[in-house]
Amino acid sequence: MNTHQAGPDTTVLADCLEVPGIGFIPVNAFVLHAEQPVVVDTGLGLPDRDFLNTLGSVIDPADVRWIWLTHPDRDHTGGLFALLEAAPGARLVTTFMGAGIMSCERPVPMDRVHLVNPGQSLDVGDRTLHAFRPPLFDNPATVGFYDDRSRTCFSSDCFGGPLPTAETATGAGVADLDAEELRGAQRLWASVDSPWVQLVDPDRFLATVEPLRTMDPETILCTHLPPATGLTGRFIDTLGTIPGLSPFVGPDQAALEQLLAGFEPGPGATAGGGR
Repeated sequence: MNTHQAGPDTTVLADCLEVPGIGFIPVNAFVLHAEQPVVVDTGLGLPDRDFLNTLGSVIDPADVRWIWLTHPDRDHTGGLFALLEAAPGARLVTTFMGAGIMSCERPVPMDRVHLVNPGQSLDVGDRTLHAFRPPLFDNPATVGFYDDRSRTCFSSDCFGGPLPTAETATGAGVADLDAEELRGAQRLWASVDSPWVQLVDPDRFLATVEPLRTMDPETILCTHLPPATGLTGRFIDTLGTIPGLSPFVGPDQAALEQLLAGFEPGPGATAGGGR
C-alpha cells in the first residue's frame, strides 16, 4: 500500500490486486480530514496487508470519528474490525442491510452503528456529507457520498477500471491515461461488477445519473480507480454507454488450466507438483 493526497482534505490509501488476463484492479480506501475525521472503507483483508499500520502513517486511528463503509464486500472491510478496536470513539456508517450482511460473518457492534440511507446526510463538524446510491454498484447496500466542502464525490465501485500496471493502479490520478483506454477499462469493469446493466431500461438508468450531474463534483474518488479531477463530464458520458452492455464471462476450466500452466513453479515445487 502507498498513500498520497487527493486535494487538501483527502488522503488515498492505495492498493491493488492483479487479475491475470485483465490487469491490476485498484483497491483504495480514504481518509477525509474533516473536523470529525472520516475513514472511507478499510481495504483488503489479505494476510500480507496491514491496513491499520498504513492508516497510522496518515492519522492516529484513535482520532477517527466515523468509518463510512460504502458497502460490505470483502475488498472494503479488510481492516474494519481492527480499526473499530483502535478507534473506540468511531461510529460505523452503513445501512441496515450492510450491517446484516457483515453480521453473517462476524457480529457488528450495533451500539456503534450509524445508519445512513441514500438521500440522507451526515454532519461531520465542518461539512455535510450527502449520501447517494451511485449509478453502478455490485452490492445492494452500496451508499456513496458527496462532500459539499471539497466538492468531492466518493463513488464506491462506480467508475472503476483495471489498469495495465501496479504503478498506474496505485498512482496519484488518471488524468495522464489515454482517454479511450480508460473508457474501455471502465466499460469492462461495469460488465464485471454490474452485470445487471444488460437488462436496464436506458432512460431509467440515466435518471440515476442525474444526482451526480447535479453534484458536479470537481473530484471523483472511486475504490477501484485512482483519483479523477476535472473528468466528471467525461465519466458521465461513459455511463451513457453502459445500458445493454453484455456481462463479462470469465475463463472456463480449460482456460484456467492453460493459464496455470504458464505460471512459474513456486520454490520447492517439482515437475509433478509434489514436495
